[in-house]
Amino acid sequence: MRALRRLGAEAVALAVATVVFLVPFAFMALTAVKSPAQATDLDFSWPTEWRIVQNVTEVVRARDHVLLRAYVNSTIVTVASVTLIVVFGAMAAFVLQRRPGRLGALANALVLAGLIIPPAVVPTIWLLQKLGLFKTLPGLVLVEIAYGLPYAVLLFRAFIATIPRELDEAAMIDGCGGLRLFLQVVFPLLRPVTVTVILTSSVAVFNDFVNPLYFLPGDDYATVQVTLYNFQSQYGTQWNLLFMDIVLITIPPLLAFVFFNRKIVAGMTSGAVKG
Repeated sequence: MRALRRLGAEAVALAVATVVFLVPFAFMALTAVKSPAQATDLDFSWPTEWRIVQNVTEVVRARDHVLLRAYVNSTIVTVASVTLIVVFGAMAAFVLQRRPGRLGALANALVLAGLIIPPAVVPTIWLLQKLGLFKTLPGLVLVEIAYGLPYAVLLFRAFIATIPRELDEAAMIDGCGGLRLFLQVVFPLLRPVTVTVILTSSVAVFNDFVNPLYFLPGDDYATVQVTLYNFQSQYGTQWNLLFMDIVLITIPPLLAFVFFNRKIVAGMTSGAVKG
């Protein structure tokens, strides 16, 4: 009886997941390969004319190949942001975990505030303008780091708590300083959670729409998510090209989750279980 209930619960969960994830994706894929006239119906009808190559070509060529430039910009922002998030997040988590105290408690409060308090867009724009980084890729990288760092610190700190302090003491007896202790002893042990932070942060930064829209306006440094505006205007929307653009920019993060899903879950649960 218990096995039957478990099977029923799994069947219900699978059905809900299908409705929530696969049905919208199927609708998006079908609309992406339709003709402009048929795509305006926004229904689940089968395409009368398959325009896969034509729609892909039009999306890539739109606004002087802005999608290709956007892929390059998004890749630069993602790689730079995630690299610094991993480095700074791991270092900060190591210090916060190994040196508790009043200053550490204040730092922990700031980390939690970064997750809870909503971002202030206007002051951030003003600060970037004063620094000369508004409408620049480095400025957007700094914003992505600021928003992604609290999440990374929490994950790294939970995992570092599982590493025995005796390992630190043994390394210091052998002559390791603080930086060398972290780089050569502690950081290599953080590989599972590092993979998790890299993958989840990469998907979050690559899929970010709001921050590039606010802090990086214009076509010169457009990211892939902002290119969705290319096919919308005051008088109408090219639905087939819009959905084809969504399909093209969804492929990289989707493949990342498909191939690295187990590593993501393993990295997030290992620290939680051991801690």
